[in-house]
Amino acid sequence: MSNPRWKQRPPGSNWGDFGPDDQLGRLNLLTPEKLKQGLAEVHDGRAFCLSLPLDYPGGNALNPNRNPPILRPTLRRGKVNVNCQLSELEPGRPDVLSDDLAILHLQYSTQWDGLPHVGSMFDVHGDGVPRAVYYNGYAAGDDVIGPDDVADCGLPANIKPESTSCAKALGIEHMAQTCVQGRAAMIDLRAHYGDAYTLVGYDKLMRVIEQDRVEIETGDIVCMHTGFADVVLKMNKQPDPAVLKNSCAVLDGRDERLLQWISDSNLAAIATDNYAVEAYPARDDHHCCASLPLHEHCLFKLGVHLGELWHLTPLAAWLRERGRYRFLLTAPPLKLPGAFASPVTPVATV
Repeated sequence: MSNPRWKQRPPGSNWGDFGPDDQLGRLNLLTPEKLKQGLAEVHDGRAFCLSLPLDYPGGNALNPNRNPPILRPTLRRGKVNVNCQLSELEPGRPDVLSDDLAILHLQYSTQWDGLPHVGSMFDVHGDGVPRAVYYNGYAAGDDVIGPDDVADCGLPANIKPESTSCAKALGIEHMAQTCVQGRAAMIDLRAHYGDAYTLVGYDKLMRVIEQDRVEIETGDIVCMHTGFADVVLKMNKQPDPAVLKNSCAVLDGRDERLLQWISDSNLAAIATDNYAVEAYPARDDHHCCASLPLHEHCLFKLGVHLGELWHLTPLAAWLRERGRYRFLLTAPPLKLPGAFASPVTPVATV
């Protein structure tokens, strides 16, 4: 199996299984049947917002590359466009207008990681030369582009008024087009491991799944509750990295059996309420392999989108009180063509 972009695919990957030009990965498993299964889980008619306020966690102590949103007013004919009395521009008009813009780091708070977020160096042509590629062999420089000049990155003082990066393939808009709506299953790690830092590999995960009688079926979206976002919220936008580093459960991306379970389960996507789904830095990191092995396995090999910093605590508590774990999830990202990731306001309906 091969296509014009690659002659060999990474071991354990599903490149080409959903078609030579697939840009959705496991979201192909969100079929109409999965949506109907999700709808069948709605009994109480109650909805939960699963997003943090997008100005959380606060500051940039968790990630120096990502900053809180900035809101600014637009201009209306040279005037500040907040509480703008239109009569000052057009006599006799009673309108009072406000209009704003946002400077938004797309992965600062509750988010989906898109497939262009993590790629890897891999010998796609079998010629002994590793190349920078993403899911399904889409290439850095051709399909995922960005500037060479640091002046075109970040937020310099004299920012240019045009975009300088673009995922021509694999952009988040493809995810948005699916509506990301289907049956989800909650795995409540916090209920079993509390708020102490716990590295969760295959054995610990299976223990929770078995004790709570959770069944993960093909096309399910898996949500993992650790309590991390709840801890972040209580810090009131002043996160303490030392405390957070030693808080809550996190997946062990170095556990090969855990990665194989993700492959074998045929889950459609994974969303957690912690910072990166997996421990970072990963254990036993000798700079010989991926620094984010679960990201590499999911985004690069399988096309499994990853949700981070979701607010799952109220929903998890509600489900546990009623002996339930399944629900309808609706979680489309922003339909922003070319973006690598996106904020999201997920909604769980029970």
